[in-house]
Amino acid sequence: MKAALMYGPGDIRVEEIERPACPEGGFILKVSAIGLCGSDIRNLTTDSRKGKYPHIYGHEIVGVVDEVSDTCTEYKLNDRLYIYPVDHCMKCEACRTGHSEMCENGGDYTNRQGGFADYVPVTRTQVERDSIYRIPEGVDMIRASLGEPLSSVYACQENINVTFGDTVVIIGAGPIGCFHAKLAKMRGAKKVIMVEINDKRLEMTKQFGVDHTINSMKVDAVEEVRRLTGGKGADKVISANPSTQAQAQAIFMAKKTGLVVFFGGVAKGALTELDTNYIHYNGLWIYGHYGANSMQVQKAFELAIDDAFEADKFVTHVLPLSKINEGIELTRTGEAIKVVLIPNEE
Repeated sequence: MKAALMYGPGDIRVEEIERPACPEGGFILKVSAIGLCGSDIRNLTTDSRKGKYPHIYGHEIVGVVDEVSDTCTEYKLNDRLYIYPVDHCMKCEACRTGHSEMCENGGDYTNRQGGFADYVPVTRTQVERDSIYRIPEGVDMIRASLGEPLSSVYACQENINVTFGDTVVIIGAGPIGCFHAKLAKMRGAKKVIMVEINDKRLEMTKQFGVDHTINSMKVDAVEEVRRLTGGKGADKVISANPSTQAQAQAIFMAKKTGLVVFFGGVAKGALTELDTNYIHYNGLWIYGHYGANSMQVQKAFELAIDDAFEADKFVTHVLPLSKINEGIELTRTGEAIKVVLIPNEE
C-alpha cells in the first residue's frame, strides 16, 4: 500500500510499504478520506517522536471495511465507518463520571499506525470500546471525515453552554475557529467576533456567520472587542490557537463574570503570563478544554453529516494522499480552511 511516512521534522515521504496484517478480533479499513488536522501538522513538522521514525500519523479517519478477522462478528466487508481516534475504556473514574475525554486507559492513537495510508488496522480493543460509528448510505465520506475535528468544538460549546443571546469572541480563524463560529451561531449566539492575523482567513469566516472581524496585527484587538460590545466585553472568549500571547489577551476581552476558554494547545513548556488580579477582581472563569466524551463524539458526528452544518463550506481543498506536503503548506499559509486527503488514489 501507499503511505505517508514521517522520517523526521518536515520530512514526509509517500512510499510503497507492506499492507498491515488484519488484527485478531479487528479488521482492516480501506481509508476513503482523512482530514489534515492542525495537531497532525504540528507532529509532522516537529520532532514529535524523539527520533523514533519512520511513523504514519493521521487520525480523522473514515473508510470501508476491507478485511475482517474471523473472531470479529460486529462488522463485515464494505461497512462504511468513522473511527474516532481515542477508544475510551468506560471503566475508569473519569469515564464513569461522564468525562471519558480524560479516560485513564484511552487508546494511544499517536503511537499506533495512523490513517495517512491506503489501509489502517482497527484493533479488537477499538471494536469492543466506543470508537466506531457507522456512516449511513448516501452520506459523503469527505463530509463524514469532519466528525472528529468537530467533536472537540461541539463538546466545548456544550460544556460552556454557548446559548441564545451570547456574544462570543473566537481568537484564531483556522478550521477549528471556523467550526466554533458556525456552531456558536447554530446555538443562538447573537454576536460572533473573530480575531485573526490573516485577512484572507478573516474574510472566509464571514460565510460561517461571523458578525465582526478583527485583524490583531492592525488594531488593538482588546480595544476593538470592547468597542463592539459597548465597553462590556464578551460573554465567552475562546482562544483557538497555539499562542500564549492570545491567551494572555483573551481575559481582557471578556465581560465581568465572563468565561475564557483555552482551547488551542500551545508548545510544550511554553508558559502564559496571566494578570490574576484582573481575573480575580472581574470574577472571570477560566476553562481549559480538551477532547470530547463518548456521547459528545456521537452527537458531533451526527451534526457533521447533517445538511444543516454545511460541511462543504469548510472543506476548501481535497487532495490525493501523495500531495500531503502541499496540503500542509496550504493550511499553514491560511490558503485553506480544511484540507481532506484521499488515499487509494489511482
